[in-house]
Amino acid sequence: MKKVLVTGAGGQLGQALKKAAPAHTGLEFYFASSGEVDITSGESLEAVFSTFKPDYVINAAAYTAVDKAETEPEKAQLINVTGAANLANACLKYGCALLHVSTDFVFDGNSITAYTEEDVPNPTGVYGKTKLEGEQQVAAILPQHYIIRTSWVYSEFANNFKKTMLRLAAERDTINVVNDQRGTPTNANSLAEALIAIINSNKAAYGIYNYSNEGEATWYDFAKKIFEVNNVSINLRPIPTSAFPTPAKRPAYSVLDKTKIKEVFNLVIPKWQTEV
Repeated sequence: MKKVLVTGAGGQLGQALKKAAPAHTGLEFYFASSGEVDITSGESLEAVFSTFKPDYVINAAAYTAVDKAETEPEKAQLINVTGAANLANACLKYGCALLHVSTDFVFDGNSITAYTEEDVPNPTGVYGKTKLEGEQQVAAILPQHYIIRTSWVYSEFANNFKKTMLRLAAERDTINVVNDQRGTPTNANSLAEALIAIINSNKAAYGIYNYSNEGEATWYDFAKKIFEVNNVSINLRPIPTSAFPTPAKRPAYSVLDKTKIKEVFNLVIPKWQTEV
């Protein structure tokens, strides 16, 4: 039985992995929230690695407050870079593979075609820069790594765009949503199954992979589908990014090409519209 340590287990991906785990009887999971295992502390990691002795680690721990990162760069750096490096070093010491979750924010969003794993990253904000540095640390320290870049993650867990839209719809008659940023929503439950599929494949096909649901949408398209599926009647208005300024710049286009992960791990990825 393969042993899998999940860091950041209190977040939405961690909770999605916890939901998926019972169906995968060949794996033994240890779910560690940030309160239980602090990836920024070598001592904290040593304690769990020496006792549990994982074969695989899924790093779902990250500083993901995109706008707040602009004023808390040290905190973002500590979790996204130092934490990633600490995990890679612990995995190297204990001989296990690391599945490190990253983001579309490593790109500047200036492309007009879906980003592949070969495209050169160019993050524009603190969050994207620290996530890219975290990737680089993992790749430099640990040969046995899978870096999985994803985008627009949502689920029934924690805080995310879908839950925000449904909450706002209960409070307002009209909602304005940006309609000139294109990407792909990713259901955390689908992402969780993809990560488990990588482990179950037993393939040492290490490197960078993209994963999101299939298709593309604007945030307005995504919101419209959320309300349609949940039978919510609301006056939904499309607005340009310029009408909704944020401290951190968002990629105008961040669709990820999933060809590599589908071919290597034989994945069938659902369309985003079917996962809302």
